[in-house]
Amino acid sequence: MQKRKLGNSGLEVSALGLGCMGMSRSFAPIPDRQEMIALIRTAVERGITFFDTAEVYGPFINEELVGEALEPFRGQVVIATKFGFRHDPDRGPSPTAGLDSRPEQIRWVAERSLKRLRMDVIDLFYQHRVDPDVPIEDVAGAVRDLIQAGKVKHFGLSEASAQTIRRAHAVQPVTAVQSEYSLWWRRPEEAVLPTLEELGIGFVPYSPLGKGFLTGKIDENTTLDRSDLRSRIPRFAPELRKANMALVDLLNTVAERKTATPGQIALAWLLARKPWIVPIPGTTQLARFEENIGAVNVELSPDDLREIESAASEITVQGGRYPEELERMTNL
Repeated sequence: MQKRKLGNSGLEVSALGLGCMGMSRSFAPIPDRQEMIALIRTAVERGITFFDTAEVYGPFINEELVGEALEPFRGQVVIATKFGFRHDPDRGPSPTAGLDSRPEQIRWVAERSLKRLRMDVIDLFYQHRVDPDVPIEDVAGAVRDLIQAGKVKHFGLSEASAQTIRRAHAVQPVTAVQSEYSLWWRRPEEAVLPTLEELGIGFVPYSPLGKGFLTGKIDENTTLDRSDLRSRIPRFAPELRKANMALVDLLNTVAERKTATPGQIALAWLLARKPWIVPIPGTTQLARFEENIGAVNVELSPDDLREIESAASEITVQGGRYPEELERMTNL
């Protein structure tokens, strides 16, 4: 597996990471825990060294899963987790409960995440969503204190605007920014990516396969379970899926020529954007994992990239990427 460095931080990880959220929530059916532990450990054997989780996934159970799976590999892997959601008294952290990035809350979350992850130090600690009620300087300062105390190694932001990134970076250098980014969500190109390149910050695209849509395995006839997050996402409405298939058709055209899959082309396109971009596709299936990591061996020529860019520019993706209540929490 190829390696990449996240910006100027010196933090080196595998060129692809593994997003672990779906192992505990969001995409029905929720898989067997022991099977997911085995999948995570297989990923390590195949060279993956970058794993993504958060306290809100589950909540809590995804951190526990990742912690158990990766305990034998301490020092060999990088684990990223996140803070930033208010804790409901009964259910724990939840997007529906709102945001909470008060410094005392950040410290409290860090201590508990360390226990669940079975770690002495968090490798990469993201603010999950920007909290408009807490100055980003206070957030960065709280993480800086955790770094100085040896509880955290690196500071990250998720779904943050270029201005927010600059303000945070001035207090505590930001190692990585995580945001949704793929051929069907390109907003980060407008201001975030140029800012990251200027400041020497790495970029970690989540949902790099469009929550599975860009693999070509979902069309307007696919039935989504009501517990599946995608059933509430506007662009996954059946009529919009049909309209958005134009993007999958483009990927298929290139994939056939490259003897690859559309998902591999989508990931290879991201890897070709910048050397400091590290996508984190998530999966609960070994076959899909094997397909995803095969993307690092797919080389897109300048002509391929121009073809994709030209064709994609003619396609307007239909529908919002999140339900309204979640979209309001983004800071782009």
